[in-house]
Amino acid sequence: MTTSAATPVWDPEQYLRHSGPRSRPFADLLARVPLRDPARIVDLGCGPGNVTALLAERWPEARITGLDNSEEMLREARAHVRGVSFAHADLREWAPEETYDLIVSSATFQWVRGHEESFPAWVGALVPGGVFAFTVPGNFGAPSHVLLHELCESAAWRDRLGGLQRPGHVLTPTEYLERLAGLGLTVDAWETTYAHVLTGEDAVLDWTKGTTLRPVLTALRGDAGATSRFLADYGALLREAYPAGPHGTVFPFRRIFVVASR
Repeated sequence: MTTSAATPVWDPEQYLRHSGPRSRPFADLLARVPLRDPARIVDLGCGPGNVTALLAERWPEARITGLDNSEEMLREARAHVRGVSFAHADLREWAPEETYDLIVSSATFQWVRGHEESFPAWVGALVPGGVFAFTVPGNFGAPSHVLLHELCESAAWRDRLGGLQRPGHVLTPTEYLERLAGLGLTVDAWETTYAHVLTGEDAVLDWTKGTTLRPVLTALRGDAGATSRFLADYGALLREAYPAGPHGTVFPFRRIFVVASR
């Protein structure tokens, strides 16, 4: 997870409340990684380590490092994931100092403006036959994001939150393919929309508290009244956009996937 002007404070416990559906895209990504026994792996934006653990399960002999710039997330990862090294790094500045068989990332690059400009340095650190694989959210036109942006820019909240909630900085699958193919890699790029079924009251609001809402919650930190009012406003909008049904609340979520082999 990276941070910016409104440096988000991350809450591992809240994030992991939906660890099952959050981890599924990464498992689907790994299923397409054509490596048998990678020796050296780095996970960019490892968060609380829930998906990094999947790397250790699949390749227990590999030397794996998880990088993140949230100390809250790193503490959680170090406490619960064995056989993996974790270190602090900001992906806006990180450059590989050694070679890797696999450079992988899950739901991180949307926080890193201009991440595609780092691709040459990152893929340059791949060994021959190495793989650069990542997944990012592609749902920034969904009601969950559009309504949040509109609320932050409304008259009631503009003074405190205006300009804070911008669309994620991601490319299309085709744009990622063209950039990485231009660097000499063989690229498999695709997208999938998951129909997550969430349970509990205000299920979509609860989901966003772990990710999309972090900049907002950080900006309102220390003001319990404002936080409560904002969550009430946003929650009402989400309930209308994503009504609960007899089996739970269906939350469509588009993801973009890229597996690029050197």
